[in-house]
Amino acid sequence: MNKNNSLLEAFKQTKYQFSGHGPRDIQTLKEALVDRDGQQESDIYGKGQIIDDFQEKMAKYLGKEYAVFFPSGTMAQQIALRIWCDKKGINKVAYHPLCHLEIHEEDGLKELHHLEPILLADKNRLIHLEDIIRNEKAIACLLLELPQREIGGQLPTYEKLEEISAYCRKKGIKLHLDGARLFEVLPYYEKSAAEICNLFDSVYVSFYKGIGGIAGAILAGDSDFTEKSKVWKRRHGGDLISLYPYILSADYYFDTRIAKMEQYYQEAKELAGFFNQCQAVSTLPMVPVSNMFHVHFDAQKEQIEAILVAIYQETGIGITGSIRESTETTSFFELSIGELYARIPKQEFEKVFQLLDEKMKEITLFKLI
Repeated sequence: MNKNNSLLEAFKQTKYQFSGHGPRDIQTLKEALVDRDGQQESDIYGKGQIIDDFQEKMAKYLGKEYAVFFPSGTMAQQIALRIWCDKKGINKVAYHPLCHLEIHEEDGLKELHHLEPILLADKNRLIHLEDIIRNEKAIACLLLELPQREIGGQLPTYEKLEEISAYCRKKGIKLHLDGARLFEVLPYYEKSAAEICNLFDSVYVSFYKGIGGIAGAILAGDSDFTEKSKVWKRRHGGDLISLYPYILSADYYFDTRIAKMEQYYQEAKELAGFFNQCQAVSTLPMVPVSNMFHVHFDAQKEQIEAILVAIYQETGIGITGSIRESTETTSFFELSIGELYARIPKQEFEKVFQLLDEKMKEITLFKLI
């Protein structure tokens, strides 16, 4: 087995797994379509009953005037920021240093739209109101990601969100929500999606993360904003002749799983507690605020990979298929709870953490010798 993929291969061979809803295979789409009328007309270039109904449904759920379905969140968010910059006549936007647009999109915002990002806050913490106040450059829009994925899915308190929203409105700064995982944070805030979205001028949500659809996103806002977004969607090539496989799967899995976000959240807290009881293992946040969190090890990436492969082979339970290096001596991975977690037999589940604790203690003892 190749050294670089031995962990992933061992993970794939396990009977039970901690994270997600299951493999992203063709069955995901087949399940979403099984009860659909095969004679139903598809959407065509952004028009039709299928897309209209879903957009109206999501606009209502998010508490916004209108919503537009996009094939990807990358497209939707770049367009949202472009619209606000054009409206304000300012080509600068502000967001976190580890924002998706900054680290995962090959500078699309800069190269395609010639917008300049202003990075607020230290990369290891959330954006605070003070960071926005201290910024001396005029910005058209501030993007906030809830939760902040790259630092473990941390969240500001709702009160701090309200303060930021009020400040932006006072200063004429548009506030955009990167809500790729908005559905997953509703149990923590104990607020409706509409209540949270009311603090923002525009909102993006994803349908393949916590919801588990095929792909696709919604961009929501007022009438003027969404009409402009449709024009930019066409310019970006986002009006495929039909988007119905994405729309129907998004609709199906939204209805199937939106009420389970509380369950996933509680299970994430339970699971984090088990990790935090192990030697030289910790979670970020220590108590999760959504269904996702990061697990950190005080050990090298290669050491953890070897430990996990051994655990998988002994228990048949997979924790993760990928470990990332933090420093030369520490490592971590990301975990998101979905349908699979509840299927793990409790007796076998406890054995996983017994083995993990024992093996981490061996590493710690070796360091002391």
